[in-house]
Amino acid sequence: MGRNYAGILGPLGMILVIARALGNSGGVQATLWTGILTVAAMAAVGYILGELAAWIVEDSVRTKVANELAAIEAAKATKKKK
Repeated sequence: MGRNYAGILGPLGMILVIARALGNSGGVQATLWTGILTVAAMAAVGYILGELAAWIVEDSVRTKVANELAAIEAAKATKKKK
């Protein structure tokens, strides 16, 4: 998931830098350097956020499954006692 987020946020950063340069009549060389740095920074942020999101989802699912399995085992144990 981190790679997906990095792949989205990186180019989005470049698009925003180019749009800002077009609006402000910025120079090509300065715009490209700023764009490259923005792509790297936004891709890194996207990767971190994507990995964090994946970890949160996996942890949530793991917890739900563990709780359901514990409930099933408890129900089986209760039936055996009767």
